[in-house]
Amino acid sequence: MGPTTTGRFVVQRHRASSLHYDLRLEIDGVLISWAVPRGPTLDPAQRRLAVRVEDHPLEYFDFEGVIPRRQYGAGDAIVWDWGTYQGDLSTPDPAAGIDAGEFKFRLDGEKLSGNFVLIRTAGFGPRRNTGPGPLRQKWLLIHRRDETAVDGWDAEEHPESVKTGRTNDEVAAGRRAGRRRR
Repeated sequence: MGPTTTGRFVVQRHRASSLHYDLRLEIDGVLISWAVPRGPTLDPAQRRLAVRVEDHPLEYFDFEGVIPRRQYGAGDAIVWDWGTYQGDLSTPDPAAGIDAGEFKFRLDGEKLSGNFVLIRTAGFGPRRNTGPGPLRQKWLLIHRRDETAVDGWDAEEHPESVKTGRTNDEVAAGRRAGRRRR
């Protein structure tokens, strides 16, 4: 018996007030989102902080461009990776798993593949997870040890868009590239 839930995912490399990667999972008609400051990794020895941010509309799935100054998220963004995910049998309902604080899933993307888990933490520092809502919650994004694991794998060694082949610098400069659609 295989996984019971599937959906799309996208990771956008976003240079706003600081460089980060936005992991977005399509769940219940929206893109549930986390900001991952150091980017996702295929190295299971690395734990990546993932901060829950506001949900985004599905239309944002393939956004690549520059968000103007004085707007939320101002800066340049590329479609760093995209593909599909499947929920693990132990957490077959993504929304319920996220509400419970743990969601196990498998990614099938152009850069990211294999088994991952998102785990909500108790938080740290002055902004502990004490509020009632999901925003700003601290999570860990971990690649589970499997056949796709790569020790030392770093997202920054793979800076191009899977949609257009452009880098953030090229997007910010307004350079065009051939489009690739998924």
